[in-house]
This record gives sequence, structure tokens and C-alpha cells, in this order.
Amino acid sequence: PPVSHLLVQRGISSVEEAERFFHPSLKDLHDPFLMPGMDKAVSRLNRAMGAKERIMVYGDYDVDGTTAVALVYKYLLNFYSNIEYYIPTRYDEGYGVSLRSIDYAAEQGVKLVIILDCGIKAIEEINYARSKGIDFIICDHHMPDDELPDAAAILNPKLEGSTYPCPHLSGCGVGYKFMQAFAISNGIPAELECMLDLVAVSIAADIVPMVDENRIMAYHGLRRLNSNPNLGLRAIIRICGLSGREITISDVIFKIGPRINASGRMQSGKEAVDLLVARDVAEALEKGKAIDQYNQDRKELDKRITEEAN
Repeated sequence: PPVSHLLVQRGISSVEEAERFFHPSLKDLHDPFLMPGMDKAVSRLNRAMGAKERIMVYGDYDVDGTTAVALVYKYLLNFYSNIEYYIPTRYDEGYGVSLRSIDYAAEQGVKLVIILDCGIKAIEEINYARSKGIDFIICDHHMPDDELPDAAAILNPKLEGSTYPCPHLSGCGVGYKFMQAFAISNGIPAELECMLDLVAVSIAADIVPMVDENRIMAYHGLRRLNSNPNLGLRAIIRICGLSGREITISDVIFKIGPRINASGRMQSGKEAVDLLVARDVAEALEKGKAIDQYNQDRKELDKRITEEAN
């Protein structure tokens, strides 16, 4: 009875729902095409790849943004080589879409930007990009305003009128659903399960509600973290002293997440993506150690600022 009472408090009121809660299955992930704008997003991406356009994967400098960029970039790189990634610098460019990044994209001949974990309010910046012949696919999860940017497609489960069953996805989660839809539209076996460790890290670090799809992806992502994690995450796990023990969501929140975050706070979020897309163990460990040092520097800075404030 106490367990039943707790389940009811969580909105679980049938045996079937309880089964899904205790045994999260990837089969219960929602159809990505239920998200408004998904058809447009997939169509524009397919058109870009068919025309061999240069694509930029752009994201915020925090954990959610960098894991999202790493996931989308790594997945698309399996099928397409004319692609790069970009993370704005916190102190020079600020949050979201920067005019500097658009100018850089234009110089590089970029025709399509896939932006993750930001962009839903970048109306002026995206108009500027369109004037330079650059389209945007926005993959965001922040609350939109009444006016939306003039993008080629917008994926956001919080859009007004959206009936997507899980409105609380992380930015990386939205990117995952986009790649799912891309795979389905092209008849490719999705094989995205190997990237769920990145999604689990984003879910934990961004403190999104761990219900519905988030619970499923966090569950299977944690299993991946404990069995065969991404090389960059493996390096962080080793540096944190977590090797050989069961990694929990708390470990992600308090040990793994802060180290990835420190890169964007102290230097450049791009270094976090460099780590997460590393293909070589030695390279990953080297980048992981650099990011760990950023985290040590951040702690010292926090301590000094707090002492000054006191």
C-alpha cells in the first residue's frame, strides 16, 4: 500500500502504468513526428544534405547545449561530412545566437544552422541570418514568446498548441527526437541508443522533470554510462574517480555535469564538445584533464568571490 500510494501521487493509477514506471522501455518512446514542425525540420535537413550544403550545429555553452551539439554532430557525421559545430563564448558573444556567429557561418558558406538548447527568442538574429541566405532549424525547450523567429522549422514541445506527450524534454532530448525522425524518414535503423548517455547527462544537469520519456531516456542512458559510455564521458568518469562503481544520477549532477559546465564558464564550451566527440582514448583523457582543471579553477574563483562578498 505505501508504494501504491506513492505511485498514485506521481499520477500513476493503473497496473500498466506502474509496469512502465518500474521497467522503462525504449519501445515506449513517443513518435518524434508528434512534435509540431518535425516534418518541416526533417525535410529541410534532407534537402540540405541532398544539395551538399554546409551545415553548422550550434548550441548553448552549458551541459545541455554541449551534449546536444555532440549528439547531433556525431550522429549526422555518420552520413554526411560537410558539417561543423559552433559554441558561442559566454563572455564575448553571450547567450544564444550571436551576430558574430552568423557572420562566421556566412564566411564558411554555411546554408543551414541546426541550433540546440537556444534560439527560440532570436528573432532579429535569425532575420539577419536569412538576409545572408542562412536557414535555421531551432531545437529548443525554453518557453517561447508570442512572436516566433522566422526559421525554416521550430521544434519545441512547449510551443502553444503543441500536443506532444512529453513537454519537459531537455534541449539534448529535443535533438535526440530530431535525429530519431531523421532516421525514420530515411529508412535508417536509428541505432541512437548508444547516445543516450549524453541525453541522460543533459536530463540530470538541466534538472528537467524525470517523468515519461525523460525517465526512459535517463534509465537507459545511465545503463550506457555504466557499461560502455562515450569516450569523453569515460574520461570524465575516470578523472572523477567513479570508475568501477555504479554511477547514479547524483554523480552526474554533482561530479560529471559541473566539469562539462566548467569549460563554458572558464574558457570555451567548444572544448566540452571537443571532448564529447573525441574518437581516441588518449585524446579524450587529455581533454578531460584540461576540463577538470577548469573545474578546479572555477571552485577557487567561487571561493574567492564568496570571501570577498562576505
